[in-house]
Amino acid sequence: MTKRDGDTLSRFYGTRLRSAQSWLAAAAKASGDFLIPPVCVACNIQVADHDMLCPQCWREINFIRPPLCDRLGWPMPFDIGGTIISAAAAADPPVYDRARAVARFDGVMRRLIRDLKFHDQHHARRLFGRWMHVAGAELITDAEVIVPVPLARMRLVWRRFNQSAVLAAEVSRLSGIPFRPLALVRNQRTRPQPGLTRAERQRNVHGAFAVPKPSLPEIVGRAVLLVDDVVTTGATAAACARALKSAGARRVDVLALALVVDQSMVPV
Repeated sequence: MTKRDGDTLSRFYGTRLRSAQSWLAAAAKASGDFLIPPVCVACNIQVADHDMLCPQCWREINFIRPPLCDRLGWPMPFDIGGTIISAAAAADPPVYDRARAVARFDGVMRRLIRDLKFHDQHHARRLFGRWMHVAGAELITDAEVIVPVPLARMRLVWRRFNQSAVLAAEVSRLSGIPFRPLALVRNQRTRPQPGLTRAERQRNVHGAFAVPKPSLPEIVGRAVLLVDDVVTTGATAAACARALKSAGARRVDVLALALVVDQSMVPV
């Protein structure tokens, strides 16, 4: 057999193998969908594929799209061209450099986050990761390490998982950026934030976070992408950013699943 004949046979069998693998994968997916039909992650009615919303629930998500305040990530009423800074960001610039979020914290999005956070429902994590990967594209481009907002130790024991770490792991998986879940810790107990005013939230988390010494090489001189589930007043994100920058981070951007734009909704 000549080398050319051998190459032809290799290509032939390689094509047949890939075709068989594709058929087996499709058959396995069909069997899986028959046993566990794909349903909307919000309302559980049947949909075309897993990790999806039905059209009705999709329409009820208030996605945040440009134009945006470059610092706070708030939607702006009109595009004036170039970088836009809101009056709120100009009057009181945040400690972090930029923030972005997928959607407003209301309606279906609020319910999905509460299901993840308080009812241990992780079935939408891949969908959340895809959304955040798109919403935070410009932040991800600049990021060198991904760090989640940490939970207090006892709260982590009680809840058994950190929802921000779940989201950060998905963003890391999709982007390939290193995920460092232990690079930032809570060094003191704080009151739960829901129900507190803006000023109370700021006092509550002031000095509550730190970068452990073993994690300093992962932070010093790096552009950090801080991931959280919801940015309300920005107090927690600011306290985390302050700790990261004090430890030597070059910049800190914030990526969240949802954002409270209407500050009258702060006590959530």
